[in-house]
Amino acid sequence: MADSDEKIDLNPDAVAAELAAQVEMISRDPGVYLYKNSQGTILYIGKARDLKKRVQSYFQTNRPHEPKTRVMLRQVATIETIATRTEKEALILESNLIKRHRPRYNVVLKDDKRYPSIRLNLKQPYPNLNIVRKIQNDGALYFGPYASSAAVKQTIKFIHKTFKLRKCRTKTFMSRTRPCLNYQMGLCLGPCCLNVDAGVYGAIVDEVIAFLRGRTPALVQQIKKEMQHAAARQAFEKAAVLRDKMFALEKTLEKQVCVTADFKDRDIVGMEHDDNASVIILLRVRGGFLLGQRTYPFEFAAGHFETKMTDFLQQLYGEQQEIPPEILVSHMPGEQALIESFLSERRGKRVRLVRPQRGEKARLTQMAVQNARRVLKEMADSAASNLVMLNRLKRFLQMERTPLRIECFDNSNLYGTQQVAAMVVFSNARPLKEAYRRYQIKASAKHDDYAMMAEVLNRRYSKSEGEAPLPDLLLVDGGKGQLNIALAVIDQLDLEGRFAVAAIAKKDESMGETMDKIYLPRRANPVQFGRHADLLLFLQRVRDEAHRAAVGYQRKRRKAHSLLSALDEITGVGPRRKKMLLQHYGSVAGIGRAAIEDLARQPGISESLARAIKSHLSEHSEQ
Repeated sequence: MADSDEKIDLNPDAVAAELAAQVEMISRDPGVYLYKNSQGTILYIGKARDLKKRVQSYFQTNRPHEPKTRVMLRQVATIETIATRTEKEALILESNLIKRHRPRYNVVLKDDKRYPSIRLNLKQPYPNLNIVRKIQNDGALYFGPYASSAAVKQTIKFIHKTFKLRKCRTKTFMSRTRPCLNYQMGLCLGPCCLNVDAGVYGAIVDEVIAFLRGRTPALVQQIKKEMQHAAARQAFEKAAVLRDKMFALEKTLEKQVCVTADFKDRDIVGMEHDDNASVIILLRVRGGFLLGQRTYPFEFAAGHFETKMTDFLQQLYGEQQEIPPEILVSHMPGEQALIESFLSERRGKRVRLVRPQRGEKARLTQMAVQNARRVLKEMADSAASNLVMLNRLKRFLQMERTPLRIECFDNSNLYGTQQVAAMVVFSNARPLKEAYRRYQIKASAKHDDYAMMAEVLNRRYSKSEGEAPLPDLLLVDGGKGQLNIALAVIDQLDLEGRFAVAAIAKKDESMGETMDKIYLPRRANPVQFGRHADLLLFLQRVRDEAHRAAVGYQRKRRKAHSLLSALDEITGVGPRRKKMLLQHYGSVAGIGRAAIEDLARQPGISESLARAIKSHLSEHSEQ
């Protein structure tokens, strides 16, 4: 499906002439170029060994471009360049700028905070496992990200059952006076209270690391030898424990698929695209066993296969610690030597990019491409189905145009305090999360839903926020009152007739109502959906997403306020130290993430006070 939600204006002659002049002034240095539209929004970020040559290639009339690139180029109004000393510096700068600005037409990996990882801090005397959603450069080992919370929890559960790592949190570990129930059940060595040999615990940590890195076959053989050695010494109890551990690991191996005969580590990256979207599939093979697959869909990414593969590899491995020695790709990136050098530097050892043509490796790469092709077809089928549904909604609500872009607003507060609102956007019937907006209510001093809605709609649709495209349908959460407020604001801003407006209200079960209600302008009674109940369910989903976003933001602000107040509750932290800490770490959350040693290095902060600050903020963050 084409980009029907785009609002595109072809560059007039004056803009085209200005662009030509800008291109002529670009230097031939290596660096990064940024394409911006007339509002200054960054559309695309790229890198080049020769900036002028690369940018000129985009505007050559005889050079064919894919549809997404043509759509993007028609919106370009200005070109900004940043020169660097080397092409590798340009590569790193491009990656950082893409993460910061997230341009619509770049290959932009979704924030890995969405995906859980397993963290193991080897700097602790007795390390334990934690589930985190952000990989930091703190010296700890990270495994993942995993495709779902269920997958990582299942992995943690297996490790806790099989290996005797401590299960308690670090804060609890430091303050515990007697071993917990896990010690009594034989699932933990009890290092919180007992004098556990660091070498014995370290051996368990090494086994866990081997398991998480996919070294299960070698680990099974190692445990088998230990079991046989224990049995030979007639240490039958220890041998029985090792036997049970070996059987548990062998069961996990039965669920894995061996895909290579050389039993090496490698990643396989397969890509497929059409005129509307691109899909990249990543297969992780460790020790010859296929551990999992991750899917990366990109709807608006511009550029050819080589450009997209380059952007994907540098973003995927730019932060990730675990880089295999070999990466199989379906399409070789445009700068193979540069990417290999970049990845080798990140890994500390050589990394090879290979595009196999035959044999076992080619079969693996083709499997990744076939999976990408399947996902791409599913996306196309889903988009076509969504368009049919939106066209039905247009006819049913008697709208002038198909509601390809829907904006929905909801308010949230706690007994009249911490008043906030959220706007969610659905594009082609799917959430467009990068377009979501959150608002702190400013004008309303007391709990007044109507005043809150009026303020937020004014802020969204006034000229100050004119960069965002107008919706095809504005949906507000509430009944006729909220609908009338929305209509009044739209009329005041001279936007009447520019888009459709509707309100959605919850059913009143005391009145015998069985369905939520949709109110439209100039209509006294709510719409009766009858056999078109799926349309109402879709609008309910939009409303529920707005409610989730508003409530989530309200809770986040309440938690931040609680943490800020928590600093005032710590004995020894007065106004001056509080100000100093906030200036140094940027926020209370930043203070909470700081290590005790780092806190103790700040002026006026002793080690005992640093421990008190860390402990107090940890307690509040878990509430």
